[in-house]
Amino acid sequence: MTKIHTAAVAFCLLGGLSMTAVAQSSAFGPTEGEREFSVSGSGGSDRNFDSGSFGVTGDMGWYLRDQVVAGIRQSVFYASIEGANISDDFWNGSTRGYVNYQFLADRARPFLGASLGGVYGDGVKNSAFAGLETGLKYYVIPKTYVLARVEYQFLFSSTSDASDAFQDDGAWAYTVGLGYNF
Repeated sequence: MTKIHTAAVAFCLLGGLSMTAVAQSSAFGPTEGEREFSVSGSGGSDRNFDSGSFGVTGDMGWYLRDQVVAGIRQSVFYASIEGANISDDFWNGSTRGYVNYQFLADRARPFLGASLGGVYGDGVKNSAFAGLETGLKYYVIPKTYVLARVEYQFLFSSTSDASDAFQDDGAWAYTVGLGYNF
């Protein structure tokens, strides 16, 4: 009888430990100290939606906390500028640092954040910008997610321009892509 009880206790303990390991391995999302990388298709427009562009964006981020990620983002765009009578292609880019706070600890993780960087290239005035962003990461498997993000970037050439930039010189940027935590 004692052997049966010992076997039952051992089975329960081993079964419980294996279930704990399975539960931990299927946790979705990052933890503090991990990194993330994403590649996305991007689009953008002026605030009146008269001119637009499309391109590719890459992000590299580091998790400062389970819900806080800081990183750098690089975009390369092909642009169509309203009213330009030029037959050449317009290519431009933007580089920015960002900080995002992710809500929830589930598969779907909405986020809010801010960015600061610069835009440069053909057909654009080289400018600095500050931006606000929101979006959603949805984890399809434990460390891989689908990303959707919208940014509003207000452009300025100097600190004196920054006060009017939000109302006068803004641009939208849209992103859909895939990412991975490691």
